[in-house]
Amino acid sequence: MRDALEKLSKPELIEIILHLEQRVTALEAEVARLRKDSSNSSKPPSSDIVKPPAPKPKGRRSKRRPGGQPGHPRHERPPFACDQVDVTWEYTLPACPHCGGPLKRARRRRRVIQQVELVAKPFVVTEHDAPAYWCPHCRKVHYAALPPEVVAGGLAGPRLTALVAYLKGACHASYSTIQAFVRDVIGVPLSTGQLAKLIAKTTAALDGPYQELLGRLPNEALLNVDETGHPERGRGYWTWGFRSALYTLFKIDPSRGSQVLVNVLGEQFNGVLGCDYFSAYRKYIKDFDVPVQFCLAHLIRDVKFLQTLPDRVTQRYADRLLEALRRLFGVIHRREQLTPRAFARALERARRQVLTVGRRAPPRREAQNLAQRFRRHGRAYFEFITTPGLEPTNNLAEHALRFVVIDRRVTQGTRGPAGRAWCERIWTAAATCAQQGRSLFEYLDHAVHAYLSGHPASSLLFSSS
Repeated sequence: MRDALEKLSKPELIEIILHLEQRVTALEAEVARLRKDSSNSSKPPSSDIVKPPAPKPKGRRSKRRPGGQPGHPRHERPPFACDQVDVTWEYTLPACPHCGGPLKRARRRRRVIQQVELVAKPFVVTEHDAPAYWCPHCRKVHYAALPPEVVAGGLAGPRLTALVAYLKGACHASYSTIQAFVRDVIGVPLSTGQLAKLIAKTTAALDGPYQELLGRLPNEALLNVDETGHPERGRGYWTWGFRSALYTLFKIDPSRGSQVLVNVLGEQFNGVLGCDYFSAYRKYIKDFDVPVQFCLAHLIRDVKFLQTLPDRVTQRYADRLLEALRRLFGVIHRREQLTPRAFARALERARRQVLTVGRRAPPRREAQNLAQRFRRHGRAYFEFITTPGLEPTNNLAEHALRFVVIDRRVTQGTRGPAGRAWCERIWTAAATCAQQGRSLFEYLDHAVHAYLSGHPASSLLFSSS
């Protein structure tokens, strides 16, 4: 190889060097692309093959011990109220345990320990007996009428049905795990087919409240949207999450395109859409002139990706843009320290600085792509400035999808329309109850009881108690 290079002329060597430099630059760009993860791009955390390493702590590590710290207030759970205590045992001292002398009651607070224990049989079996009657006139056998809710419920009552639904939906438990739990802990053996029937009843019970929320979505003033993959027997579906101020709704669809937004929100949506820069959202807001707040957190990750590229000019552009974004968030974090007028002025200055730096990109492909985004949709990153209650990021929708991603990893998706309907409704109920600070189990109990009685379930927007 060395002898062959020595025979080449100087122009030929220069041409080889230039070719190799271009090849190295292309390979470095490809390496940077392959290193994309959720920390430096808009990719979701679930797509990371290997989790990005945690940032090393700056400075010396703290010597603070884990647990409660000296000087911090003690946190204790409040005791049960008197009407919640079922049994009380009082212990007395007949004499002094030290010297055997007589004792007098001291004016000091009692030492009380409240202990919670499971009962041996945490269920009640109710037998509903309907005798048979013979009619000599029509020569037929007739049975006494059973309550409709008993016939509809069958073996499991509303509360047991709600417990199975809670374990399946909120705890990500499989049918075999639920079987083992109700058999070993509660003492009730249930078959897999019986459990599937209980889940189907809960799905039907939640259908009315789900459809109510679905119908309210087009009228929301602020709405955050995100989507994630959903597997079903080898087919790729998508779970769309819609989060408003009062509730969260999930919808599973075969498409990841803008038509899903048209089907759910319609063509006359007048609210502000909070989302990432995915093409489906851009098409929807363009076709129907919908105001939008693009996620600033996603933008920051895209800028950080430019810092990983080998080109120094692109890196310096990313550094300047990232510094402008830091100043913007610095103003947002100082909101409570500023007057409303001073905050508005500082925020507007920071916004103009971000747009100015973002649009002045060097003549590099990756930098120009980001600059083009600022020229086309730069103002859409700052809709939150003039819209009260709107967040600058799409974290609300992303946090709502975390539960869905965990459930997907545990259950490996669904197997058909019934499974998709169950997931949509139980995820919606779970996320909405958590958002409102309500008990999901109690809501499921009320919903199932209403369904078995032939009544509509109470709304997810209001308390059912």
